[in-house]
Parts: sequence; C-alpha cells; structure tokens
Amino acid sequence: MEIVTIFGIFAVILVGIAATGIRIVPQAKVMVVERLGKFYKTASSGLNYLIPFVDAPRAIEMRTGNRFMRSNLVDLREQVMGFDTVQVITHDNVNMEVGSVIYYQIVEPAKALYQVENLALAIEQLTMTNLRNIMGGLTLDQTLTSRETVNTKLRIVLDEATEKWGVKVTRVELREIEPPQAIKAAMAKQMTAERERRAEVTKAEGDKAAAILQAEGEKISRILRAEAERDAEIARAEGHKRATMLQAEGKAEATRLVFEAIHNGRATPEVLALRYMETLQELGKGDNKIFVPYEATATLGAVATLKEVFAQTGDAAKPAPAPARSAASLSGQAIARNTVVPEHATLPGGTPAVAPRRPRPALDTQDD
Repeated sequence: MEIVTIFGIFAVILVGIAATGIRIVPQAKVMVVERLGKFYKTASSGLNYLIPFVDAPRAIEMRTGNRFMRSNLVDLREQVMGFDTVQVITHDNVNMEVGSVIYYQIVEPAKALYQVENLALAIEQLTMTNLRNIMGGLTLDQTLTSRETVNTKLRIVLDEATEKWGVKVTRVELREIEPPQAIKAAMAKQMTAERERRAEVTKAEGDKAAAILQAEGEKISRILRAEAERDAEIARAEGHKRATMLQAEGKAEATRLVFEAIHNGRATPEVLALRYMETLQELGKGDNKIFVPYEATATLGAVATLKEVFAQTGDAAKPAPAPARSAASLSGQAIARNTVVPEHATLPGGTPAVAPRRPRPALDTQDD
C-alpha cells in the first residue's frame, strides 16, 4: 500500500513537471527557446512544449511608454516608440528642441535578442544621435521647411544600422520643433511682414488688372464712338450730297422752265429789265447789302431811258423850270451814257435787245 502511494505521488509530480513545459504563444508573437543556455528554436503561435529544466524562453526587454518591460514573448507587429525632445544645434548655431517618433518592426527575433543587449535602448540612442547629426547640417529655415527630407535621411540611417539587429525601421517622423522664444518672435514678425507684402502685391495686381480693364473699356468705348461719329458723318455727307444734287436738279429744271417760258413768250426788253430789278431787290434783302453784278449796266441804261421818256412826257404836259437833278438821277444817266449796247443786238424772234435811244433833251440852267 505504501509503495502504491509513493508511485502515485511520484506520478503526480512527473505530470506536474511535464505540465509546466506546455506553453501557448498568442498570434503575432513568438518565443525564443534556449536549450541548456543555447539558442534552440523560435516557438511560433499556438501550443508549444518545452522540456522542463532543459528548455527555457529567452526574455526580451521592450519599451512601453516611458518604461522598459521584460517579456518572454517577442511581438512581431509594427511598434511605435516616441522620444522626448532633445537639444540640437543647427548649422547656423540656433539651439532648438526636437521631438521624434519612430516606427519599427522585429523581423528576426533571434537577432533582436542576441545581436544587441537592449534593443529598445539601442534604438533610442541611435535615433537621438543621428537626429543631432542631421539637424546640425541644416539651417533653421531648412529644418522648418524640410521635415520630409529630415525624416527620409533619418529613416535610411536607422534602417541601415538596425538591419543586423533583425529590425526594420518603417517610418520616422519629427513630432515637434521648438525654436527659442527670440527666434519665435522674429519668425512672427517675418510672417507678419510677409503677409503684408503679399497683401500689397495682391492689391497692386488687383489695381493693375482694374486699370487694364478700365483702359480697355475706354479704348473700346472711344473706338465705338469714333465709328459712330464716322458713320454719322458719312450719313450726313451722303444726305447733304443728295440734297445738293436734288437742289441743283431743281434749280436746273426751274432755269430750264424759265428759259423756255421767256423764249416761248417773246418777252420785251422792258419786261426783262423789270424782272431783273425784282431779282436785284430780292438779292439786296438782309443786312443792308446790295449785290450789283457787272451785267446790271445794261439794265440800268434801260431804266434811265424809261425815266427820260417819262420826264419828256411830263414836260410836254406842264412846262416848268427843271429843278436841280439829284445825284442819284445823274448817276443813273451817267451809267446809261457809259453803257454800250449794240444797236443790232436782238432777242430770239427778231426783237431788239435794247430800245433805240432818243435824243437827250437839253437841260435848262437857272441862275441862283
């Protein structure tokens, strides 16, 4: 009975010891197993059995937040590690604080455990050192405007350095860049000046565009007005031309009708002389001006002749001493005497153009 009990106890102990070797590894994680202190295998996700007192998992120290934690499982997922701000000096001797974030993934767990003592600490120090080197080769303006360039350079350097550790650096981002307060104030003034310059440039461009549009509008307006005035002048000229032509045609027709009437009516010289005098009266109207053409001498001679006839008739009826003649009558007689009209000039139809002269009566003189 005692032997059975001892064997039972021994069997329970063996089962308990054997049960301690059963390990369950979660998904996306692995376990590095050492046998008698030497790397044996990498236990993948699922149920795994480790020989008690022979096989043992190798712990890895990882960083979570600001703390370092040891774990028997190696996480194969992409992990993020943020760093506090570090002091860097730029190429133009500006001291600033820069914070960064790194994304990495363990691709070979054995190398991550055996190629570096503390993977998280090594990545942190490597990142800070290379960040200072890269920022030291850039000026202040370049560090503020070339974040993508800094991220790319830093990622390439970290990826090359951590490749032998079984780590793949996927991304590096500059989280913050904090220049000194004096630099911030200068940057604020520079930004304000730049904004004002852009506003002035924009306003100047707007004024320029407005002036150009206004000039183009005035140009088009002047062209249209000139074209309208030209068309109006052309229309007025054509109207004046047409009116002049019609007036000339009317005058020509009237002259022709008058000439035909005179020619057909066999007008006497006395009728022509009276008609001529009426025409002269019409021409003399307005502004006390009288237009006497050169051909009026013959008409004045005919008028003087008629006056002499009337004078002789009056003298025969009532004899009386002849008064002193006026200057106007003397002038008319002088014009009549000086006018030379051919005796043989005749109108159409054989009518004499000028009546034959009669003998001039003798002028009586009277003593004062």
